[in-house]
Amino acid sequence: MFALMSASGENRRLVAVQALLADLYGVPVAVGGWERLEPWAVARVLVRGAGTARTVIVKWVRAGPAQVRSEPWRLRAELATLQFLSEDLGLALAPQVIAADVSAGLLILEDLAPRVALDRLIRRDGAAAHLGLLAVFARARGELSAATAGRAGTYRARCAAVGYAAPAGGAAEGRLASLWERGHQDAAALETPVAGAAASELTAVLEELNAPGPFLALSHGDAESNNIMVHEHGPADARLIDFEAAGYAHALLDAVCLYVPGPGWICVGDPDAAGLAGQYRRALARGVPEAQDDRRYGFALASACMCWALLRLQRFAVLDARAPGDHSRLQLVETLESAARTAEAHRTLPHLAGWARRTADALRRRWPDADLDFTDRARFPPYTPRQNG
Repeated sequence: MFALMSASGENRRLVAVQALLADLYGVPVAVGGWERLEPWAVARVLVRGAGTARTVIVKWVRAGPAQVRSEPWRLRAELATLQFLSEDLGLALAPQVIAADVSAGLLILEDLAPRVALDRLIRRDGAAAHLGLLAVFARARGELSAATAGRAGTYRARCAAVGYAAPAGGAAEGRLASLWERGHQDAAALETPVAGAAASELTAVLEELNAPGPFLALSHGDAESNNIMVHEHGPADARLIDFEAAGYAHALLDAVCLYVPGPGWICVGDPDAAGLAGQYRRALARGVPEAQDDRRYGFALASACMCWALLRLQRFAVLDARAPGDHSRLQLVETLESAARTAEAHRTLPHLAGWARRTADALRRRWPDADLDFTDRARFPPYTPRQNG
């Protein structure tokens, strides 16, 4: 099961992990193997010591500016978030931190096996075979926000304790900062400008997301089905993972993945028909009662979905240069249309919804290969995987 390492960098990590755990347990520890978990800087390590054997998960900071997700702050962000959830709030929603050496860029976590990532099960069997686990996923998203709403001060203190300077504006600060300008530029390139009443609605969207009020909660930062570990058969005690991009932001940003396709999918289907929308909203309302207000909730949800659609539209120039049939083209069209459907279903943002549909129509004309019916469930069942990058 475990492959012994040959690379000097990995050997150094083994030695560091062994020393860190020996110091923690106060007894000699032997690290017997290293199973790299691709694609990120993560491995499962077999540890023997004090008459027991167990596996742990090791995460480390990648080296070199060319490496994806190599920023040192990511490990500190995850450490602070996991400690906040387990030690400050007493929640069993994420793996436990066993040990950490932030100066060495190492984090040792509880191994969640035999849980597996939900997206792997969906890709293998299709979403219809795992509706119960998708409900667990939706509920966990709401539970995270409900449990952390109103606790931003405690979170900031935890961040400060590990030397992480959390963005003052929360997890969404960076991606919202340039959304107005970039959104207008991308729309103009397609000759579907965000103007008039649609521009006024976009202003209201950004105001909502930048000032969440009671909806301010811990955002995962990458709330997708690859970041939840579930039991394929057995108890529903799922765990959320990979909090490198976590931070306080509008809670509804973490609900977008239920309505609008994330990076891994062409489409995600109808969360209301599948019961996922209700699971999420009921869980959220237990900690954020304002989620029971249809008007307020609908506006916030539609705002979050429109924000995601505008962010994904920034890929237009890249996708325009790709060959016909590229799945990412299909995904972009469906992203715009599903965001519009969400706004229409909640009877809000009518002008932005109209702009999203016009922009999707412009893409369909420009990319005949993407002029398809994404509501055709025979051809595009919920959680149809995207095959391209």
